[in-house]
Amino acid sequence: MNPINGRAESELAVLATQCLDRRIPDKETLIREVAAWQDNRNKRHVEADWHFTTSDARCKLKFLYPQFQ
Repeated sequence: MNPINGRAESELAVLATQCLDRRIPDKETLIREVAAWQDNRNKRHVEADWHFTTSDARCKLKFLYPQFQ
């Protein structure tokens, strides 16, 4: 997985749980809600807090790492 795609997927997951976890009645409301959520995150300079070391990731995500003989 491309690191940029991974970050985008993570950000979209956060957006879904923090902002889109309810019914949004119309497109205009959706645009306003997402913009407000994004402004808040940008003002707070939110960054990912990775808890994996490289060796932990290789162990837990071994299906992503090829095995060479």
